[in-house]
Amino acid sequence: MRQVSRWINSLLFAALLGSAVMLGGCAAQGGYRVYDPYHNDYHRWDDHETGFYVQWEGETRRDHHDFDKRDKDEQKEYWDWRHRH
Repeated sequence: MRQVSRWINSLLFAALLGSAVMLGGCAAQGGYRVYDPYHNDYHRWDDHETGFYVQWEGETRRDHHDFDKRDKDEQKEYWDWRHRH
């Protein structure tokens, strides 16, 4: 019985360790996926994409707004610009 208990404890520990590694890997990547419906692809919205977005706002002389708060026409303009850069 003692051996079974050790085996179960080892199995639980391995499962917890595996979960922690997987969660850490996701967190290390950062950001989240955003679908671009105009070009039918996905972009990872992270610090890199935020840099492009801030650059687009500056080049097009727009006030700063969160991307998801912009109307669909402005979002399309951004994705068109983004695919050219």
